Amino acid sequence: MAKRVVRESLSLYEAKTHLSALVDRACSGEEIIIMKSGQPMAMLVPMPEVTHRRVSGLGRGLWSVSRDFDAPLSDDVLAEFER
Repeated sequence: MAKRVVRESLSLYEAKTHLSALVDRACSGEEIIIMKSGQPMAMLVPMPEVTHRRVSGLGRGLWSVSRDFDAPLSDDVLAEFER
């Protein structure tokens, strides 16, 4: 079943005022064109389906955390933050 695409043009003010509802409409397949000073500037469209998932452990061994990563800062570095 093909998704129904409806294009509607709205002013930037209208889009800001009704953004939440417009996002819901875009999620259901509509495309909304946002106009500024009568010119099309952006289009709100539905996100494509995600076909990949994150897999834990893919970065294992690519980086490490030193044993002293949470050691107190030296006085001179701490002084720079407190200026």
